[in-house]
Amino acid sequence: MAHVRGLGAENGRYLDFLAPGILAQSVLFSAIFYGIAAIWERDLGVLHRYMVSPAPRTALVLGKAVSSGVRGLVQAVIVYLLAIAMGIAISFNPANIFGAAAMIMVGSALFSTFSLIVACIVKTRDRFMGIGQVLTMPIFFASNAIYPIDLMPGWLRAISSANPLTYEVDALRSLMLVGSNSQYGLLTDFAVLVAFTAVFTLIAARLYPRLTT
Repeated sequence: MAHVRGLGAENGRYLDFLAPGILAQSVLFSAIFYGIAAIWERDLGVLHRYMVSPAPRTALVLGKAVSSGVRGLVQAVIVYLLAIAMGIAISFNPANIFGAAAMIMVGSALFSTFSLIVACIVKTRDRFMGIGQVLTMPIFFASNAIYPIDLMPGWLRAISSANPLTYEVDALRSLMLVGSNSQYGLLTDFAVLVAFTAVFTLIAARLYPRLTT
């Protein structure tokens, strides 16, 4: 298997480098369209019942985030099995597996709450699907999912550094692969993802009632 330019042979094959990015991509593509469920709930009248319940809006948003995270874990199991079948240098350290699961949960929650914000703004399924498709590719390609950040031009490197997917992939690469290290540090990766999730949750909770109007 060939090595990617800028990725030394000592760091493993490009296929190994790519596997965590594919896992993050599958979680992203699922979570980014999670907001359409809220639009369906509005159309079915379910959302109006949520709004008159005593549950805090943040609890409603977090419930959807956790649901998205569980779906992300199911996808992770499939990607892990495929990676093992393809001979990827997967780490079976229980701590690494638990850490990767936590990162997937938080990453999925992050992008699902972002998706809910978009749904609250556009309010219709057609607009949401169009915007969701426009957003996914830039988020994915402006990250370190398919090529090292050191190979990017300066302007793209700056965008990638502000992209939460970059930190999710960095953490997954460190936890998922044998002998791989985090470029930013696992604590930094986790802190960035949690911070984005917290901000998006607060924004989504504030906008959530707008879907009923």
